[in-house]
Amino acid sequence: MPITRRILLAALSLGAAGPALAAFLGRTRPADASSPAADPAWRLSDRAWRERLSPESYAVLRREGTEPPFSSPLNREKRPGTYLCAGCGLPLFSSRAKYESGTGWPSFFAALPEAIGTKRDFKLIVPRTEYHCRRCGGHQGHVFNDGPRPTGKRYCNNGVALTFRPD
Repeated sequence: MPITRRILLAALSLGAAGPALAAFLGRTRPADASSPAADPAWRLSDRAWRERLSPESYAVLRREGTEPPFSSPLNREKRPGTYLCAGCGLPLFSSRAKYESGTGWPSFFAALPEAIGTKRDFKLIVPRTEYHCRRCGGHQGHVFNDGPRPTGKRYCNNGVALTFRPD
C-alpha cells in the first residue's frame, strides 16, 4: 500500500501511542534487544532462550510480557529466602523486602544491590520504569513510587520471571 498524506498524518498523530498499540497487537520486541545482558556469557540466541525457559517465562523474560495477576504461586510464598532470576539464577530480591501489595504480583520494596537495571517504558502511553536482570537482561516487571517504607518503592514482579530459594 502506498503511503499517502492521510496515512502519514494518521501515523504521526499516534505519537506516543505507537508502542502501546504495538504491545496491544502483540508485536513486542525481545527484551534482549533493548536490555542487553551485562554478562557476555548470557547473551544467548533466541533459540537458546526458548530451549532454556518455559513458554510463560520466555514470554515475560525475553518478550517483555506480563503474566495474569494472581496467577503466581510466589504471591503466597512466605518463607525466608531469596528470589532469583528465572533466566540466569542471579539473586534479585530478599524475602525480607517482600510485601503484600494487593496487585496480584509478587512485590518488593527493594532489590538486592547491583541486581537490576532500569529503562523507561512507554507501552501504556504513560511512562513507566521497567526493570530487568542486570546479568541476563531478562524483563522482570515495573517499579512504582507507591510502596511502603523505607524506600517507598514497589517492584512489581512477574512470578514466572523468578524462582525461589529458601534459606
